[in-house]
Amino acid sequence: MAVTLSRDVLAQYYRFSLYNSPFDAHDEGCAIDLYPEGERAPSPVAGEVLDTETVRAPPKAYAAEHDHLVLVDTGEHVARLLHVDPSVDPGDSVAVGDDLGELVRAGFFAPWVPNHVHLGFRDPDANPYRASGSLPVDVAVDVEAVSWDGTGTVAAAGETWARLDAPEHPAPGERFAGVANGAGGDGAGVLDSGLPHYDGGGLLGGSGADHAVLAGQRVGTVADRTVTWDDVTVLANGEPVTGIALFCDRERAGVKLVGREIDLGVGDAVRVTIDRETGSDAG
Repeated sequence: MAVTLSRDVLAQYYRFSLYNSPFDAHDEGCAIDLYPEGERAPSPVAGEVLDTETVRAPPKAYAAEHDHLVLVDTGEHVARLLHVDPSVDPGDSVAVGDDLGELVRAGFFAPWVPNHVHLGFRDPDANPYRASGSLPVDVAVDVEAVSWDGTGTVAAAGETWARLDAPEHPAPGERFAGVANGAGGDGAGVLDSGLPHYDGGGLLGGSGADHAVLAGQRVGTVADRTVTWDDVTVLANGEPVTGIALFCDRERAGVKLVGREIDLGVGDAVRVTIDRETGSDAG
């Protein structure tokens, strides 16, 4: 049975994603990444801190050598939180919104991923230290699906990413939105994940779809809310990139292109196409 995060919990964060991760913990939406403003982590759960543990992170030049696991007994489940250097200790009580500590830039995520809190839930009798085995997570908000035709202009860029100004968020600051499956419309749902650089993705809020469609091209097969990506390559102005980061955001809905081979600057016009013949060999 899924654990649902309330509207008030999600209001603390400008972005969330259930599927935008390469790790098993996110399989079938069994964890959620929550993106707060600033460098501190507001707690998404209330309860008693059971344990904190320092863990070795995958070695990355841009990342800290260690990450941290925080376990909180919520009374119904054990919450697992990662990517926070804890300012709390075992035995402490925390409420939703309390400061948990400083966000950690960990080697568990790619260089184009902003700092965030990873959250999953276990049954009380399950091993909370294992990476996999968490319960499905759901969200008590409707995410608006915004259609996108594959075009846009670069609004911001870094060494490994470029964010387009399209699609435009319908109501910045008021509600979550994301890129629609297909042409949008009622029941389209929002695509969530990294396409195609992660094994699969999610379709949040969709109803009855068999396939995932992006920029006019089929990109995957839908089962319940989980998407298995087809063998595709993402191209920006005809050049392959690692992929597209897809998530739910309260501030902007613009597509984010990612990869070490990104060569786009602010103001560049971009047309994104999906190549189903070459296969996913970029990045």
